[in-house]
Amino acid sequence: MKPRPVPLRTCAGCRQQHAKRDMVRVVHGLDESAKVDPTGKVNGRGAYVCPRRECWSAALKSGSLGRVLKTSIRKQTWQSSSGSASPCQSRRPPA
Repeated sequence: MKPRPVPLRTCAGCRQQHAKRDMVRVVHGLDESAKVDPTGKVNGRGAYVCPRRECWSAALKSGSLGRVLKTSIRKQTWQSSSGSASPCQSRRPPA
């Protein structure tokens, strides 16, 4: 039997491809807000970012996270809603 391919996703910050399981998903949901999706199952438009602080900063600074989600995201708004610029602690646990 062939091994199953590992799903890859591109980081909105560094533009590198990584395994989907190693990334943090951000969703622009039906309530018009962007938030971290720890389960990977929330309805809405999703984007993936590496769990590194540099990638979060780059994604917010360059505007690529907002562009991928097709919405505007301000760094101040994101920090106040998530508590930090890098919601790495919100990652889903490895299975």
